Amino acid sequence: MKMNMSIECLVTECKYNNGTEKYCTLNRIKIIKHGEGLATSNEITDCASFECKN
Repeated sequence: MKMNMSIECLVTECKYNNGTEKYCTLNRIKIIKHGEGLATSNEITDCASFECKN
């Protein structure tokens, strides 16, 4: 898959990480937050597009 230079990804366990350049291969990603309060730190958010490599 071709890497998306707009989405940097350091999670090598994700199947959409291109591996060598540390970029995502998806055209877009979905970001979610935990809970119903305000997202005030990066620990409260996650990439919902993540899928673990087999």
